[in-house]
This record gives sequence, structure tokens and C-alpha cells, in this order.
Amino acid sequence: MKSAVETLNPTRVRLTVEVPFEELKTSLDAAYKKINQQVTVPGFRKGKIPARVIDQRFGRGAVLEEAVNDALPKFYTEAVNEGELNVLGQPEVDITELKDGELLSFTAEVDIRPSLEIPDYSGIEVEVDAVEVSDEDVEKSVEQLRDRFASTNVVERAAQDGDVVTIDLQAKVDGEVLEDGVADGVSYTIGSGELLDGIDEAVKGLEAGGEATFTSELKGGSAAGKEAEVTVKVTEVKARELPELDDDFAQLASEFDTLEELRADSRSRLERMKKYDQATQAQEKVLDKLLELVEVPVPEKLLADEVQTRKHNLEHHQLGQMGLTLESYLKMQDKSEEEFDAETREQAVKGIKTQFILDELVNTEKLNVSQEELTEHLMRRAQSSGMSPDQFAQAVVEGGQVPMLVGEVARGKALAVVVEKATVKDTNGEVVDLDDEEETEEGAETAEAAAEATEGDEEKSEG
Repeated sequence: MKSAVETLNPTRVRLTVEVPFEELKTSLDAAYKKINQQVTVPGFRKGKIPARVIDQRFGRGAVLEEAVNDALPKFYTEAVNEGELNVLGQPEVDITELKDGELLSFTAEVDIRPSLEIPDYSGIEVEVDAVEVSDEDVEKSVEQLRDRFASTNVVERAAQDGDVVTIDLQAKVDGEVLEDGVADGVSYTIGSGELLDGIDEAVKGLEAGGEATFTSELKGGSAAGKEAEVTVKVTEVKARELPELDDDFAQLASEFDTLEELRADSRSRLERMKKYDQATQAQEKVLDKLLELVEVPVPEKLLADEVQTRKHNLEHHQLGQMGLTLESYLKMQDKSEEEFDAETREQAVKGIKTQFILDELVNTEKLNVSQEELTEHLMRRAQSSGMSPDQFAQAVVEGGQVPMLVGEVARGKALAVVVEKATVKDTNGEVVDLDDEEETEEGAETAEAAAEATEGDEEKSEG
């Protein structure tokens, strides 16, 4: 077999392959054997029909077609390996010549990973928010905790802000009650904004037994995005009573004996959260700077597939679970389809470029993934998916997704290397010293988010 590689552009090549006919012998034998098992010829036992009889009865062309279909993947793979190509996706194959007994020639056009030049990235500088926890932040945190321990008591008065009301709802569109537009015994806190727009104004001032009608755009269900006439009936009004802010409350709501100890713990917890957010912000900004430094050509077919995958996942998974259509979602977002498509394409380009750059860094920095790192990552992914670690691990193995997870961890480590060499300052001008362990873990999660949707194509190309 002879092969040659022609570069069409930085992300696409054409392979030209010539195969002497004797190298097709194994595939020809397999073709005769397969046809033998599929046909019957009077006078011959099944599976024992001579090749010349098959040629006479069914045509040599059928045998050649079967043999070529069997042989092409093998010769294509050999040509890819010979050319040391890192291919993406499936090739477009064209048989240019097939001379019986002489030669098979074909071409294969396929996308490849572009060659990247990673410049010195040690000079990257980014600014992140300073870790500052005010007394107001602490009091807000304590108030939120206090709110969780509030009690409710039935009151014989009109409902007002902060009250918890039990309500019955009925929604009509064009005068017809929706099948999924009736709900009884719904508990709602006035002012929480958790139900329909306009409901707070409708129920405030109503006592138990009172009802009101208002119009609102439905957020989900069969008529999502449509204006509905909603009738709400209040069946019960409860007032919320907050516990006193004192040492007794601290003992009730926490492991601390005093309110001051509880406040001190809240401050420490808020500082940890802000440091966590600061580290994430640093990684995202460093990644953006890195993307600016590297010229990354993007294969058009890979980009088109990526855009389609993102739209499919949004429309059929995320929005589907919420009972929303893409049209109603865009209306709620006050966004045109053109703006949505442009935004999706921009995100897809960033995801693909991120994966290419970080994978290149994995190679240049010679980064490896240990079993312990892979296990820790698997545990995090299982937790975010709502599955047990054992269930998630089984699904990953059965789906052949282990290489994908290894890639996610490796890319996270690559980003951590870049962040470690970058200069990170906060808004006060102070240099931020990111914790190495937290940085690595967060880097993995940032890289996963950026590259997640392109990994399906990656696995197919490598498989």
C-alpha cells in the first residue's frame, strides 16, 4: 500500500491511497465466505459454493463491493498512522479506481487537529475581585439562617408581604382551562417571586376564602410563553415569626454556644466562599488571556457539529425538562434566534479552541493523570449528575467514556499549570496566592465546562 497526504487547509487533509490487488486477498476471501452464508445454489451445500459459481450467479462486482467495504477502514487507518495524523471525525471517502486483479485507489478527506504554537504564557496578568467580607454580609448570612428557623402561625387577617399563603390556582388561555393549568393547595411566600408574575399583587389584601384574577405570562407547561388569565383563591394565611437573635438561637441553629461565635463562623465561611469564587474567576480570566495568545484554526465541520450538539442539548434536555420550547425560551430571554445562533457559535468556538490548546499543553508539559485523580474527578462528576459514584462509574465504563474523563482531568491540570505561572492581583492591587490543591481541582472543573460538548466528537475520532 502507498499513501500520500495533501494539506487542504490547516485543519483538513486529503489522503490518496493505492492498494495492490494482492493486499485485498483477505477481504476477498471474507467476502466470498459472507456471500456463501447468505445465498443458496441448487446442487451445492450452503457455505460450500465455489467462488467461480458465485461470480457467475451473482456477479464479480458484488464480491468486489463487499471486499472493498471490508478493506477500506483498515487501509484508511494504516494511511492515517503512516501520515502521523491526528484526525477528527469521520472521513469522506471516494473510490477513484478499482481494477479487478490490479489496483484499488481511493481518496479520503478528513479534519485534523491543527498544529499549535504555544507561546510563553508566564507573563499573563489578570485582576480578580478582592476577598472582602463586610459586617453587612455577615448579618445577611445570619438573617438567612434565622429565616430558615422561622415558624408560621395561622392568622385571621388579610395577607401581606412575607406571609405564607395556601392557594388554589386555575389558568385559562383563550377562555379555556388548561389541562395542566389547575393546582390546589400550593404553599407560597408572598414576595418570594417563585411563582407567576403578578401573583403578589393579586393575593396581598386577601383573607382566607378571598380570590382574585390577574393576567400573567406562563413560564412552563403546555402553554409556556402565552398570556393566561389566572384565578387565585386564598384558603389559608400564615404569618412568619422569626426567632430572637440571641445565644439561644445560636445553640438552636448551629453547634455554637453564642451568637458571636456563630457570626465569626459565618464570616469565615463567607471568606472561604469568596476565595473559591476568586480562584474560579482567576482561572476563567487566565484562560481568556491564553486564548488571546494562541492562533487556533477551527475545523468548520467540527464547529457545525458542536453548534448542533449544544442546541440539541438545550432544546431537548434542559428546556424539555422545564416544559419550554426554544421559541418560548428565547422570548423569555428577550433574544432573537439570530442572536441565539451567534451566541451559541461563539461559545462553541471558545470550547473547541480551549480543548485544542489545553490538550497541546498536556503534551508539551507531559502531564499524566493518576488513578487517584481520576477517582476524585469521577466522584465530583457523580455528585453533580445526581448519581451514586458506583452508578456513574458503571455508566462511564459501559459508555466507553473513561478516556473522556481522563481528558477532562488532564486539561484541568494543564490550566492549573498556566494559572500557577500567571500573575493574579485583586482589585486592591494585592498579589493573590492561590492554593495549589484548590487551584488544580477548580482548574479541572473550568476545563470541563469549556470543553465538555466537544468531547463526543473527540471520542468518535479517536475510536
